Amino acid sequence: MRPTVAAVLGTEVSLLQSGMGGVSGTELACAVSNAGGAGCAGGYKLAGAPLTAMLDRLAEGTDRPVGLNLVPEVVGPDELDRQVTQILAETPGHVYLSLFGMPDDSVLERVAAAGRKLVVQVGTVADGVHAAGYGAVVVAQGIEAGGHLLGHAGRDELVAGLRERLPGACLVAAGGIGSPHEARRALAAGADGIMLGTAFVVTYESRAHPYFKRAVCAAEADDTVITDVYEIGWPGRRHRVLATDVTRNPHQPKNFIGRTVVEGQTFLVPRFSAAVPTDTTTGKIEEMALYCGLSCGAILGELAAADVVAQFARILPGAEIVESGKG
Repeated sequence: MRPTVAAVLGTEVSLLQSGMGGVSGTELACAVSNAGGAGCAGGYKLAGAPLTAMLDRLAEGTDRPVGLNLVPEVVGPDELDRQVTQILAETPGHVYLSLFGMPDDSVLERVAAAGRKLVVQVGTVADGVHAAGYGAVVVAQGIEAGGHLLGHAGRDELVAGLRERLPGACLVAAGGIGSPHEARRALAAGADGIMLGTAFVVTYESRAHPYFKRAVCAAEADDTVITDVYEIGWPGRRHRVLATDVTRNPHQPKNFIGRTVVEGQTFLVPRFSAAVPTDTTTGKIEEMALYCGLSCGAILGELAAADVVAQFARILPGAEIVESGKG
């Protein structure tokens, strides 16, 4: 027998919200958690006082399980260690840690030793098996997902491969899930719950720029492309985005095309930046990284985050136990 995602994280619904840097602020994360899912704010490169400000808002916004997402390969091991130290020291126990990609084993050991819940998103079976060895909830990200891609396998293929190796582990499917029908497919492949990203980009609580939200709502799956052009700030990763003039013409100069504000600090945004346009971003939004998964065709307009959770709650497992080896 194995526990559901809801049972492991202490939520009402086995639904996780992706901790999308810039888009997923504390308002969205807390709204998802208060609706019964597992919300998650994007910590990205935050540290020191800016990270403290986000952690304070996160802890104050909900007393339900809620996460903070970090990206090991972007910040490096030393800065990640400082971020993890700060989170463990400054947050109550209902704040879980979410990692996009694999960290050093020392990080996994620290979080496990602290008794915090840990979610690790992976793109390969090998990484998923490794993370599960430290008690992590494993998120299997398929290439259907929007944003940066951790592997080359489809969602259900990766879930099935992980379930074969990890019959008793807690597995979450991510990528291309925009409807209850797709969620059922993921569960049938062996997942214990789902993670949604693109569906939450267009919610009222999301900090995505209005142009970004409208573009996602208007898009179909074939409007997305996998490319590596948005590499400034996050090199070496392919990503799924909406096709733009930049993806069609990647030989343009790397000029500054806008500005954005993060926790009160203003930053210039160059063409080909990995930074997502938020409600604080100005400039050529249409040329920026508009991360979007294949689920966009099922997304028709803005909703409250609680309404998105409710759409999937009726078909997702709650805090019951399911039989190992079966979806």
